[in-house]
Amino acid sequence: MRVVIASVGKPRDRHLAAAIGEYETRAARYWPLSVAEVREASGRGVSADATREREGERLLERLPPGCLLIACDERGERLTSAAFANLLITAREGAQDVGFVVGGAYGLSDPVRAAATRMLQIAPWTLPHELARLVLAEQLYRAGTISRGEPYHK
Repeated sequence: MRVVIASVGKPRDRHLAAAIGEYETRAARYWPLSVAEVREASGRGVSADATREREGERLLERLPPGCLLIACDERGERLTSAAFANLLITAREGAQDVGFVVGGAYGLSDPVRAAATRMLQIAPWTLPHELARLVLAEQLYRAGTISRGEPYHK
């Protein structure tokens, strides 16, 4: 089982980038984790739909074939940290790769949503994609501690 985070763009703020890196490093202690950052599509002179389509194609190309594809989307289901941990534990037991996609400024394309096995709401608010990635990384770390019965999750 591998966990892949496919995300649009690199974090621009160095402090946010450091926090993301910290939690992704922590999460990698529990899950074989890799991150694929895809280039943001230029929004100049192009519609939001076209931008989402281009970015969506890039995201899907970076995921393992046949993975449990989870789209991080404001319309997704809400999971508690414990339920999220159980989702990952079940995937690990079934030796199934898990791919998370985090869209860019315009969100995810319809083809990405259609390809997703599940859609997960990171927060009830619309978040900048860098913050969504940080929250996802922290929850991956928390899920790892839950899976091992460690005291981080109280």
